Amino acid sequence: MAASGNQEVKLLGVRLSPFVIRAGIALNLKEVQYEFLEEKFGVKSELLLKSNPVYKKMPVLIHDGKPICESMIIVQYIDDVWSRSGTTLMPTDAYQKAMHRFWTVYLDDKFEPSLYNLAMSQTEEAKAEAEEQTMAVLQLLEEAFVKMSNKGKPFFGGDMIGYLDIAIGSYLGWMRATEEIIGLKLLDDARIPLLCAWAENFCNNEAVRHASPEIVKIVEYAKFLRSRCEPGPPQAK
Repeated sequence: MAASGNQEVKLLGVRLSPFVIRAGIALNLKEVQYEFLEEKFGVKSELLLKSNPVYKKMPVLIHDGKPICESMIIVQYIDDVWSRSGTTLMPTDAYQKAMHRFWTVYLDDKFEPSLYNLAMSQTEEAKAEAEEQTMAVLQLLEEAFVKMSNKGKPFFGGDMIGYLDIAIGSYLGWMRATEEIIGLKLLDDARIPLLCAWAENFCNNEAVRHASPEIVKIVEYAKFLRSRCEPGPPQAK
């Protein structure tokens, strides 16, 4: 990775959180050296409370002692500050930029809760309802990919991974874990072939691999949550 100069860069969070994964991918794509500060599940450290006193959530990027909160705000910040390093994450076209932001907001509003409900479903009725909601979002994203991938290019951002790719891709580990836990295929070539091809391209990127936890660890944690019926990845957004 390229050096971040004399600037101190730290990322505070839990590796299994899709929101923390977003920040890690962005830092890797921009080739920024950083220190990862691991939080403990269910515990809010003094540093977390000090760095994000409003929401008290992770991730938090600490850059030269200044905290930046909320995952996609962090991604945008990384793109702005290290604009000359690595790849550009946000499109320069104003309309495309707006579309990336729109679909990211939609994703976190609709997909995150439906995927979590699917992973935690305890009855066939709950599973069926959550599956329907989850697949509805994925099919909309399939349609969005056709319009946004710039004539068949591999990513929502074109030739390279961008802002929206990071937002969606951060959930792929939890999608795979959910598939294993409930015995249901979400990334189905028959239903969403373009999104499946996109997911393969995304996961094969070195910057993504280095920021992504092992699926088996996500499965273990998801099973733990199911046994206790507790909320998902703690304090993350």
